[in-house]
Amino acid sequence: MTTSTTSESSAATPLFDLHGLVVAVRRRRRLWCSLALLGLLVGVAVAVLRPAPPAAVTKVLVAHEDDQPNDTGTLMRTDVALLGTTRIADKALESLKSAEKPEDFMRDYRGTGLTNNLLQIDVTGDSDAEAVARAKALADAFVADHVSRMQEAAEAEAKALADQRDRMRVELAEVNREIGDGSPESDPKASASIESLFARRAELNSRIADYDQRAEEARTGTPKVIAGTQIVDAPRAVRHSLPKAAATNGAIGFVLGLVLGLAVAAVGTVVADRPVLRRDIAANLGASVIAELPHRSGRLWRRRRTRVARERLTATLARTVRSSAEPVSLLELGCPRNTSRIAQDLGRALAAEGPVVVVDGLPGLQLARRRPKPGDPTVVTGERAAALSHEERRFGVGSVAPGTAWTALQDLGTQTVLVVRAGHGSAAWLHTVARQLADLLIPVIGVVLIDPDPRDRTDGTLWDGLHTALRGHNERLARENVTGRPRTERPSWARVPDIDQEAQ
Repeated sequence: MTTSTTSESSAATPLFDLHGLVVAVRRRRRLWCSLALLGLLVGVAVAVLRPAPPAAVTKVLVAHEDDQPNDTGTLMRTDVALLGTTRIADKALESLKSAEKPEDFMRDYRGTGLTNNLLQIDVTGDSDAEAVARAKALADAFVADHVSRMQEAAEAEAKALADQRDRMRVELAEVNREIGDGSPESDPKASASIESLFARRAELNSRIADYDQRAEEARTGTPKVIAGTQIVDAPRAVRHSLPKAAATNGAIGFVLGLVLGLAVAAVGTVVADRPVLRRDIAANLGASVIAELPHRSGRLWRRRRTRVARERLTATLARTVRSSAEPVSLLELGCPRNTSRIAQDLGRALAAEGPVVVVDGLPGLQLARRRPKPGDPTVVTGERAAALSHEERRFGVGSVAPGTAWTALQDLGTQTVLVVRAGHGSAAWLHTVARQLADLLIPVIGVVLIDPDPRDRTDGTLWDGLHTALRGHNERLARENVTGRPRTERPSWARVPDIDQEAQ
């Protein structure tokens, strides 16, 4: 039986509650909004305090001898890599007559391949004039280096072809010597050999002509590369707009801060495991949510709704206290101010009908230290609760926050209404509160949820017995009073099964 119940509860509980996570992250909007605002301010501050250095830009058209329409940009990537070498940097510094190290100079510029044949060079300097001079020196150094490499490659190819042609000419001279002045008719036996020599000579003449043509083409291609490689966009200073830079950096900082804030809020929600949905809070406490109140008064158009909700809650609690022969307590978790205000409203409602005593067990004795006003009930501290007569109408106000003296809660009331702020207590602590109250035979007749999520559409009512409904609980107590059933024993619905025994 235990195994089947455990398996059913495990199947009903989702492994990851996305709805609860979204609600919890939205409730922590102050965190991620603050981080987003901080990122915005940091981005703007960086743009103002560390403005972009003076910069210049130029564009170079680079012609390649091996250009192909289907080139994937390999040649341009090679040119960009060559631009970032000490060879080009050293030549540019020589033209600038600068003593700066090439390694240091390479950090101040970069090349970007815009197309397969268009190279952009971005350079920074101490001033606009210096940046422009650096850009021109780099562009000239790159063009000269590129042209020099292309010329060297063309000369090497033409020389290789000429050497091969010269070897063919030497072989042709030997063939001509073998042929001599003879003819195939003077010696019939040597006719076949003479014919092969004539064929070899014709082949050598053809190959020599081919090598001459290829060497000439190699030399002819170099002027095209030289003429095609040139500066097409003269070096010019780049104008930096401070408002634009501030807006850009601010937007980037805002996005990064927002993403970081959302990530921190999500991770914190998962790690802390603080229920925010009324469904989860009711399930963890084992009692239904009977009312909801905002944490603060809110905007003007919501104050009337809040006032109506408070009046309705006060009427419900007053009816519960009147119909119950046992003292009722209000126990807060994360909302002492809201609980004290609810207690004040309840005390005034009950005081209008007769004497009532409020036992203040809140941290700091918020009610006992408050100056009484006309119509307020009598307020005593928890130490004087034991001396009160059982005939007096009373209710207690206390706390179930960490550090609570659990045994003192019975002096406040033998049944309680929990006033819980959503997202304040962890699931483990809510379990602890429910278990401790059950061990003290203090039934929880309802939960007042403070600061609920306005978009929460979950059901906070438990439908497993009359004790989960406040009206049914009052009717049950009335029937027990009529029948004379003693109410000092622990009711069956208040018993929480021992986890260890249930596991055994």
